[in-house]
Amino acid sequence: MQQTANTHATANNRQVLMVLTSHHSLGNTGEKTGFWLEEFAAPYYQVIDAGYQVKIASPLGGQPPLDPKSVEADFQTDATRRFEQDKKSQAQLAKTTPLADIHANDYAAVFYPGGHGPLWDLTNNQDSIALISSFIKQHKPVAVVCHATAVLLNVKDESGNALVKGKAITAFSNSEEDAVQLTDVVPFLLEDELIKLGANYQKAEDWTSFVVADGGIISGQNPASSSATAARLIQHLA
Repeated sequence: MQQTANTHATANNRQVLMVLTSHHSLGNTGEKTGFWLEEFAAPYYQVIDAGYQVKIASPLGGQPPLDPKSVEADFQTDATRRFEQDKKSQAQLAKTTPLADIHANDYAAVFYPGGHGPLWDLTNNQDSIALISSFIKQHKPVAVVCHATAVLLNVKDESGNALVKGKAITAFSNSEEDAVQLTDVVPFLLEDELIKLGANYQKAEDWTSFVVADGGIISGQNPASSSATAARLIQHLA
């Protein structure tokens, strides 16, 4: 019995959860949004190449919506091109597990890729909030990048305070949101909300890679930070 439990624990230590958005509408613009391909593909392959297994979940399960702009030529990377040729991983992505069926006990860490979608569905998703709380209580790392930092906004610590209060956190900046002309489209500005909650919000120059880690939370500022965020998570796990 003890051997079985130890084997199960070892298996859990080699599994990383990735949570993607299920939201596809960019406010009232009539345009589509979803998850950003680079922010998924780069961490996905880094985690796999480091010897971990990846489970993918989303609020609704099934195929998560991909932000169509993230597949444009200007945003392609080695990781996105690898994914385009990877039929097995594409099939896995098409069958994400509903978030309500996920338990933190089964994973060593969780990674939330961004894209604008999380601002609408994952920020207030109770399954996600409970899941992050469980990871933190179990001293397991929670990694977020770009707009996915929004998943932390409604998570409380054990004292009932905002989880991000007093912690060094980064996320897509106000100036970056302004640069993509979506300041008046998004439901809120992440930089503003984090500061309101008492986070020690930090940022680098727009579109440069920037990652901070504090209290088990690893956060990256923008799409350019996705690879470095994954690297920091893998380092933490090691």
